[in-house]
Amino acid sequence: MSGESGSEWVALREDDGRAYLLHRVPGEVKVRGLGRFDAEQLLNGYSIGDRITVGQKSLTIVDPALPEARRNMARRAQVIGAKDAGFLISWMGIGVGSRVLEGGHGSAGLAMHLANVLGSSGTLVSVESRPEHAEVGRANMERLAEVLPEFPDWHLIDGDLSEIGPSVSEICESLDAAVIDVAEPWRVVPAIEPLLRAGGRLACYCPTTIQLERSWESAQRQGLVIEWAGEMIERKWVKASKGGVRPGNQPMGHTAFLLIAAKIAPYEEE
Repeated sequence: MSGESGSEWVALREDDGRAYLLHRVPGEVKVRGLGRFDAEQLLNGYSIGDRITVGQKSLTIVDPALPEARRNMARRAQVIGAKDAGFLISWMGIGVGSRVLEGGHGSAGLAMHLANVLGSSGTLVSVESRPEHAEVGRANMERLAEVLPEFPDWHLIDGDLSEIGPSVSEICESLDAAVIDVAEPWRVVPAIEPLLRAGGRLACYCPTTIQLERSWESAQRQGLVIEWAGEMIERKWVKASKGGVRPGNQPMGHTAFLLIAAKIAPYEEE
């Protein structure tokens, strides 16, 4: 379920970074922002790296990767963006071959980032209790699987995170990492902690301080050690009209508070 070097997906990239995914197959399609056309006919004679004109737009043909796929994803639920996803992946040590649980799949915003780094030897278990969100997320992931050169062993489970233990155990022996993005993460921490290997990490995505505090206390009650808690602030800069660069007009970018906790070996009773 992964793309190959001969993949028929390409991306048409505007100079400002906006991009459009095209499946190079015969038949007319409608691409929002570009119009209606036959992709195979449109791209006939063009190769990766060429510039092409579509309507009034001049675009560069590129091999699609995660940024292009994310710019074209369907959205129903609010997604975890690159700012937070990149930090979580780095801090939690998630990489090629990791076994990861994602609690709260939504539109697959985080799952797409995870799939991009796990490789074909990795395992990703996504859990979503709302079918209308799972449907959108599945479509985004299935398309990403055709775009990426490697795609993990991915499982999408419809269920309650508090009861997910048996299903996860059937897929993998233990987890390297788990990211919980649900309304009350502290309620499911007790069910997720036993699934982690020693040294594995659990993260909670908490939009409010109350959620952060309750998740913090729940993780500690389970014997987890809090390694990091806080927020990632994003501040974009722009080029000034009279020279130099300055902060943009938009406010500081807060999305949510992050809590990262690690599982340690239990202390021996004396």
